[in-house]
Amino acid sequence: MRVLIAGGGIGGLAAALACSTSGNDVQLFERSPEFTEVGAGIQLGPNAVKLLHGWGLADALKSVAAFPDCLQVRSALTGNVLGRLSLGASAVKRYGYPYATVHRADLHGLLLGALKPYPQTTLRRNLGVDSFVQNAAGVSVQLGGELGDQPGDQSGGGQPVRGDLLVGADGLWSRVRRQLLNDGEPQATGHLAYRALVRESSLPQALRSTQITVWLGPKLHVVKYPVCGGEWLNVVGITEGCMDGSLDDWNHAANAAALRAALTGMCAPLQNLVHAIDTWGLWGLCHRAPMRGPQQQAQGRVALLGDAAHPMLPYLAQGAGMALEDAAELGRCLTTNAQVPAQLQRYASARWQRNARVQARAIRNGQIFHATGLLRWGRDQSMKWLGQRVLDMPWLYRGACWQNGRA
Repeated sequence: MRVLIAGGGIGGLAAALACSTSGNDVQLFERSPEFTEVGAGIQLGPNAVKLLHGWGLADALKSVAAFPDCLQVRSALTGNVLGRLSLGASAVKRYGYPYATVHRADLHGLLLGALKPYPQTTLRRNLGVDSFVQNAAGVSVQLGGELGDQPGDQSGGGQPVRGDLLVGADGLWSRVRRQLLNDGEPQATGHLAYRALVRESSLPQALRSTQITVWLGPKLHVVKYPVCGGEWLNVVGITEGCMDGSLDDWNHAANAAALRAALTGMCAPLQNLVHAIDTWGLWGLCHRAPMRGPQQQAQGRVALLGDAAHPMLPYLAQGAGMALEDAAELGRCLTTNAQVPAQLQRYASARWQRNARVQARAIRNGQIFHATGLLRWGRDQSMKWLGQRVLDMPWLYRGACWQNGRA
């Protein structure tokens, strides 16, 4: 079959790889002039690492990722340890695969490189999917964007490109979703994410880390972990507040003073870390309500994947993981002999409940992370007495195990 994919981010490239390995012809369209990823670090649970290993990327991932030995949760107010989850070899023993932390650009590069052996896969830059038409015979897309640098690229208004199905992997502000579901725009959460990358060697020894550390405070939290093989430290601080400017602008310049002011009164180790970093990017977090049915994942010959289908708040660190799981399931469904709409319905039925559960859990985690009063006291006591049992999530890290479309 001929698979058309809108979007060349992590989800789109993973979909292209999964569809290519299952023997399909793929054309992917990326509106940006380059295949790059914005942002900083991401966490990959064993459920996501398993898929990358299955695509033959184990060695490539090992060369760019870090593999923290534990996740430690601390109070942002006192610095006291609230709970600890063993990772490293312990995660491999429990789930068969490690827990990894990686720079988004490195993961994107791994997927991009993995597509090179597939001559039937075409990646086209400077072109995005503006609209589509589907019928019993197939689907056609109208392209738009800057004039491309490859033969046959159009700057919009050219002949539609035809295929057997379309995958909308075009992110939070997906145009494919807008036409398919017409369910409005993502909503602002009122949470702001400050992100920074700093060389470990540029930091005092006490601020460096080989583990994941999360500080939980009233209406805020901060997380740090190594990326790029441990040479860089990724730091993210999330606070609650309003953001000036358009939410359509992904990256906003941020003054370090704003984050430092938000952390006034927090413990010294956290203050020292934030004051050691001068350059921060700022993102306003948006989301959608958890999925309510398979029709939000696919209809007819059009499927949605990753953030286009189920944008995830970062409080479960599974945005990339769910996009990779979507891609793997899509590739499996396209190996059957069923008609395309039936294949995509199978894909949607297999994915939407798990995606909805992760979306809901991420929203809940945000409330728990930023808790005040009695809820904060209960959270801290639960971690103190139950520790790893609270922090570990076998239902998530074992991956998607499906029977008759149910988790």
